[in-house]
Amino acid sequence: MDLRVIQTHPAFNQLARERARLGVGMSIVMAAAYFAYILTIAFWPRLLGRPLWDGTVITWGVLIGVGLIALGFILTAVYVRRANSRFDQLSQLLLEDLR
Repeated sequence: MDLRVIQTHPAFNQLARERARLGVGMSIVMAAAYFAYILTIAFWPRLLGRPLWDGTVITWGVLIGVGLIALGFILTAVYVRRANSRFDQLSQLLLEDLR
């Protein structure tokens, strides 16, 4: 199989473009959320140290930290769903065209 034929195939280019766009977009979302959390800890720690309601020891920082972890799982699930549907479809199209 010739590498140039694969690299110039429209399905390969579309697959590479869509995967890169999704990966970069999700990376930006996760990095922005993570750095916003870290910067809040560094420069505004009182905000995250406030209790959720009177009488509880659970703070907003714990809730937001758990939310950050949940965001990672959600983004992973979105990527896997997209990879198992659209990316697999484009890969299959590419394989069929190159046979």
